[in-house]
Amino acid sequence: MKHDIKPFEGHYDGAHHMFAVRVYYEDTDFSGIVYHGSYVRFLERARSDMLARIDIDQRSAFESGDGAYAITKLNVNYKQAAKFDDALTIISHAHKVTGARVYIAQNIYRGEEHIIAAEIEAAFIHPSGRPVRQPKAWVDAFKSKLTDQDYIHN
Repeated sequence: MKHDIKPFEGHYDGAHHMFAVRVYYEDTDFSGIVYHGSYVRFLERARSDMLARIDIDQRSAFESGDGAYAITKLNVNYKQAAKFDDALTIISHAHKVTGARVYIAQNIYRGEEHIIAAEIEAAFIHPSGRPVRQPKAWVDAFKSKLTDQDYIHN
Protein backbone atom coordinates (compact mmCIF):
# COMPACT_ATOMS: atom_id res chain seq x y z
CA MET A 1 0.00 0.00 0.00
CA LYS A 2 1.32 3.43 -0.99
CA HIS A 3 1.12 6.29 1.49
CA ASP A 4 2.22 9.08 -0.82
CA ILE A 5 -1.17 10.40 -1.88
CA LYS A 6 -0.87 14.00 -2.98
CA PRO A 7 -3.26 16.52 -1.37
CA PHE A 8 -5.82 18.21 -3.59
CA GLU A 9 -4.57 21.19 -5.58
CA GLY A 10 -6.60 23.84 -7.30
CA HIS A 11 -5.77 25.33 -10.66
CA TYR A 12 -5.90 28.56 -12.61
CA ASP A 13 -8.47 29.16 -15.31
CA GLY A 14 -7.03 32.30 -16.90
CA ALA A 15 -6.75 34.94 -14.17
CA HIS A 16 -9.00 33.04 -11.73
CA HIS A 17 -7.90 30.35 -9.31
CA MET A 18 -10.38 27.51 -8.80
CA PHE A 19 -10.41 25.43 -5.60
CA ALA A 20 -12.92 22.80 -4.53
CA VAL A 21 -13.94 21.84 -0.99
CA ARG A 22 -16.55 19.52 0.45
CA VAL A 23 -18.44 20.49 3.58
CA TYR A 24 -17.72 18.00 6.34
CA TYR A 25 -19.60 17.50 9.59
CA GLU A 26 -16.87 19.38 11.47
CA ASP A 27 -17.58 22.47 9.33
CA THR A 28 -21.21 22.72 10.47
CA ASP A 29 -23.09 23.80 13.54
CA PHE A 30 -25.58 21.54 15.30
CA SER A 31 -28.21 22.14 12.60
CA GLY A 32 -26.04 20.96 9.67
CA ILE A 33 -25.52 24.51 8.37
CA VAL A 34 -21.92 25.65 7.77
CA TYR A 35 -20.65 27.63 10.75
CA HIS A 36 -19.71 31.17 9.64
CA GLY A 37 -16.07 30.76 10.71
CA SER A 38 -15.68 27.70 8.49
CA TYR A 39 -16.06 29.88 5.40
CA VAL A 40 -12.99 31.84 6.49
CA ARG A 41 -11.02 28.56 6.65
CA PHE A 42 -12.27 27.61 3.16
CA LEU A 43 -11.17 31.01 1.84
CA GLU A 44 -7.74 30.66 3.48
CA ARG A 45 -7.17 27.22 1.97
CA ALA A 46 -8.04 28.57 -1.47
CA ARG A 47 -5.76 31.63 -1.06
CA SER A 48 -2.83 29.50 0.13
CA ASP A 49 -3.29 27.15 -2.81
CA MET A 50 -3.63 30.10 -5.21
CA LEU A 51 -0.23 31.41 -4.08
CA ALA A 52 1.38 27.98 -4.32
CA ARG A 53 0.12 27.52 -7.89
CA ILE A 54 2.05 30.66 -8.97
CA ASP A 55 5.18 29.55 -7.07
CA ILE A 56 4.88 31.92 -4.14
CA ASP A 57 6.57 30.04 -1.31
CA GLN A 58 5.32 31.65 1.88
CA ARG A 59 7.03 29.13 4.13
CA SER A 60 10.50 29.77 2.69
CA ALA A 61 10.03 33.54 2.94
CA PHE A 62 8.99 33.22 6.58
CA GLU A 63 11.76 30.78 7.49
CA SER A 64 14.41 32.97 5.82
CA GLY A 65 13.28 35.99 7.84
CA ASP A 66 11.88 37.94 4.88
CA GLY A 67 8.34 37.99 6.20
CA ALA A 68 4.88 36.65 5.54
CA TYR A 69 1.44 37.76 4.50
CA ALA A 70 -0.97 38.88 7.19
CA ILE A 71 -4.64 39.55 6.52
CA THR A 72 -5.30 43.21 7.30
CA LYS A 73 -8.89 43.38 6.02
CA LEU A 74 -11.52 40.73 5.51
CA ASN A 75 -15.03 41.55 4.33
CA VAL A 76 -17.43 38.63 3.90
CA ASN A 77 -20.96 38.85 2.51
CA TYR A 78 -22.92 35.74 3.47
CA LYS A 79 -25.57 35.33 0.74
CA GLN A 80 -26.75 31.74 1.27
CA ALA A 81 -25.91 28.97 3.71
CA ALA A 82 -24.00 25.87 2.69
CA LYS A 83 -24.89 22.55 4.30
CA PHE A 84 -23.25 19.31 5.28
CA ASP A 85 -21.88 17.38 2.27
CA ASP A 86 -22.21 20.30 -0.18
CA ALA A 87 -19.51 20.52 -2.86
CA LEU A 88 -18.25 24.10 -3.06
CA THR A 89 -16.00 25.93 -5.50
CA ILE A 90 -13.94 28.90 -4.36
CA ILE A 91 -12.89 31.26 -7.13
CA SER A 92 -10.09 33.65 -6.18
CA HIS A 93 -8.66 36.56 -8.14
CA ALA A 94 -5.85 38.91 -7.12
CA HIS A 95 -7.05 42.15 -8.73
CA LYS A 96 -4.75 44.78 -7.20
CA VAL A 97 -1.10 44.61 -6.19
CA THR A 98 0.92 47.36 -4.53
CA GLY A 99 4.41 47.38 -3.03
CA ALA A 100 3.42 45.70 0.24
CA ARG A 101 -0.18 44.56 -0.36
CA VAL A 102 -2.31 42.30 -2.48
CA TYR A 103 -6.09 42.57 -2.81
CA ILE A 104 -7.99 39.38 -3.53
CA ALA A 105 -11.64 38.90 -4.44
CA GLN A 106 -12.98 35.49 -3.45
CA ASN A 107 -16.36 33.96 -4.22
CA ILE A 108 -17.84 30.66 -3.11
CA TYR A 109 -20.32 28.80 -5.27
CA ARG A 110 -22.48 25.74 -4.73
CA GLY A 111 -22.93 24.68 -8.33
CA GLU A 112 -24.07 27.88 -10.05
CA GLU A 113 -25.42 29.42 -6.83
CA HIS A 114 -23.26 32.28 -5.49
CA ILE A 115 -23.26 31.87 -1.71
CA ILE A 116 -20.31 33.93 -0.43
CA ALA A 117 -18.56 37.09 -1.66
CA ALA A 118 -15.38 38.15 0.11
CA GLU A 119 -12.74 40.83 -0.31
CA ILE A 120 -9.34 40.35 1.32
CA GLU A 121 -6.38 42.67 1.80
CA ALA A 122 -3.11 40.99 2.72
CA ALA A 123 0.04 42.88 3.65
CA PHE A 124 3.55 41.49 3.50
CA ILE A 125 4.85 41.86 7.04
CA HIS A 126 8.48 41.75 8.17
CA PRO A 127 9.12 39.66 11.32
CA SER A 128 9.42 42.99 13.19
CA GLY A 129 5.72 43.53 12.46
CA ARG A 130 6.07 46.32 9.93
CA PRO A 131 4.75 46.14 6.36
CA VAL A 132 7.54 45.85 3.78
CA ARG A 133 7.68 45.47 0.01
CA GLN A 134 6.75 42.07 -1.30
CA PRO A 135 9.49 40.11 -3.06
CA LYS A 136 9.71 41.25 -6.69
CA ALA A 137 9.23 37.69 -7.93
CA TRP A 138 5.90 37.58 -6.08
CA VAL A 139 4.71 40.86 -7.61
CA ASP A 140 5.72 39.51 -11.02
CA ALA A 141 3.79 36.30 -10.35
CA PHE A 142 0.66 38.32 -9.56
CA LYS A 143 1.24 40.50 -12.65
CA SER A 144 1.12 37.37 -14.78
CA LYS A 145 -2.47 36.78 -13.61
CA LEU A 146 -3.83 40.33 -13.78
CA THR A 147 -6.34 41.34 -16.44
CA ASP A 148 -6.65 44.67 -18.25
CA GLN A 149 -9.14 45.86 -15.60
CA ASP A 150 -6.80 45.07 -12.70
CA TYR A 151 -4.38 47.43 -11.01
CA ILE A 152 -0.73 47.22 -10.12
CA HIS A 153 1.23 49.92 -8.35
CA ASN A 154 4.85 49.68 -7.30
